[in-house]
Amino acid sequence: MALSCMRCPAGAAVRRAAAPPPSPTAAVSFARCGFGRSAAGGGCWRIQAVAPQEVKAPMDANVKNAVTPTTPPKVENGSPSEITLDEFEDLSALSKNDDSTVSITVVGASGDLAKKKIFPALFALYYEDCLPKHFTIFGYARSKMTDAELRNMVSKTLTCRIDKRENCSEKMDEFLKRCFYHSGQYDSEEHFIDLDKKLKQHEGSRVSNRLFYLSIPPNIFLDVVKCASKSASSVNGWTRVIVEKPFGRDSESSAALTRGLKQYLVEDQIFRIDHYLGKELVENLSVLRFSNLVFEPLWSRQYIRNVQLIFSEDFGTEGRGGYFDSYGIIRDIMQNHLLQILALFAMETPISLEAEDIRNEKVKVLRSMKPLQLEDVVIGQYKSHTKGGTTYPGYTDDKTVPKDSVTPTFAAAALFINNARWDGVPFLMKAGKALHTKRAEIRVQFRHVPGNLYKGSFGTDLDRATNELVIRVQPDEAIYLKINNKIPGLGMRLDRSNLNLHYAARYSKEIPDAYERLLLDAIEGERRLFIRSDELDAAWSLFTPLLKELEEKRIAPELYPYGSRGPVGAHYLAAKYNVRWGDLSAEHYKA
Repeated sequence: MALSCMRCPAGAAVRRAAAPPPSPTAAVSFARCGFGRSAAGGGCWRIQAVAPQEVKAPMDANVKNAVTPTTPPKVENGSPSEITLDEFEDLSALSKNDDSTVSITVVGASGDLAKKKIFPALFALYYEDCLPKHFTIFGYARSKMTDAELRNMVSKTLTCRIDKRENCSEKMDEFLKRCFYHSGQYDSEEHFIDLDKKLKQHEGSRVSNRLFYLSIPPNIFLDVVKCASKSASSVNGWTRVIVEKPFGRDSESSAALTRGLKQYLVEDQIFRIDHYLGKELVENLSVLRFSNLVFEPLWSRQYIRNVQLIFSEDFGTEGRGGYFDSYGIIRDIMQNHLLQILALFAMETPISLEAEDIRNEKVKVLRSMKPLQLEDVVIGQYKSHTKGGTTYPGYTDDKTVPKDSVTPTFAAAALFINNARWDGVPFLMKAGKALHTKRAEIRVQFRHVPGNLYKGSFGTDLDRATNELVIRVQPDEAIYLKINNKIPGLGMRLDRSNLNLHYAARYSKEIPDAYERLLLDAIEGERRLFIRSDELDAAWSLFTPLLKELEEKRIAPELYPYGSRGPVGAHYLAAKYNVRWGDLSAEHYKA
């Protein structure tokens, strides 16, 4: 029997357990080996057949694949040494009968996101043998294009893993043969009926599971969902829809979008993607905290002085000014990426690793947050700057941006969580474009040591003696802890050093792109890293009043030079809470 991925090491030995084969008309749930979602440790999933008579309607997601954890296999050096099927039901008959297929339709296939991220991520999953045996990829857009033209366009963006290049061309050719194109209008049911016919030709008599990725502007989400629901959904398997941000502009528009989607889908079919949640270091956040005794007891106001969530880019809008000007940095980065990371960081221990248990805890954090006040926010906008003989344009120099625009390209905010664990701890968040460096990181600054015997060695600057945990999300992923230690020698001189887990040095395997992880999760029906509607409501409830106040009063942003460290006001905001931004210290550049 061949098990399709799910994230099993290549070449793992498999033994079959004798058991009567299930009905040849059953649908199979895909599962992972070695990365059990419902158990704290690595384990294998039991795969169970789901009879098709339980499928109620084309877009009915109430039918769930039955997957239960079993006893974990032996683990050596952090990964399963052997994958066995003693704990599994024998599904060899199903595998031989090629019972199910997955059809992935990328709506908006001619756009940049599809070309640069989605198709390369799908190829990476295929390259790693993580897609089902039978899958088909369709591009759908208004542009006129043939299958060959789509394949040519896609082939230019595909790359192979650095550690497996020997059969790269062969794999690319195999993957491209699975890619097809259908041209149609986004609001035409007739065109989606034609798409449905093409999908059925490839699916044959197998159980058909369908995934639609909406890589399109939000104003046409509902048109596509309506047409897909009525004309191109699966009749005997699952249908799921991935929705890209922005999920509205404020609470009202977000709620309207959710209501619109739920006219045609149920919540379990909607996968709201935030690619930052798929990044390796963000996913490792809960592992770091909940599986290491040294951290969890310290994860509270008693030991943590402040938490900093930092996102910076060293380039401007680069021709995207027209789009960006209608949203701004708060909507583009803070309300989603950084707030989601904050919720994961600050949540209470969930009762399990199931998606709903984790998302329940995240919602509690968001609903516990103190309303954002204008005095706790600083906004900025980059201006033209000349450095080294090169002149960098300002934000309003972009021809697609109005000259009198007050849209912020930088924002910093102090947020607070009103609960027993985090009462009084400032969560400082900042995000900006055209800054001095490109980086995304979480910085946890611990409190000063009470009655520190060595405080004389640090003079009056006790902040130099503060322990700090840094989780660098990108680039050059790393986790390091700043500690104080004695410099070797006869005297008593102290130094600040890093205990450093540098991913590139520790792990030879290339880190998967966030879109790879999230696409695979969507195919498997794993919702843990996707945003639930009540999470979205809570997030917008926090930021909408602030955004309305900024826009109604037309608050002018503080100007900062292109390539600088941002507005001076951000430093005053941090100082207001007796905090220094950790990414601006001298040690930051040594890490």
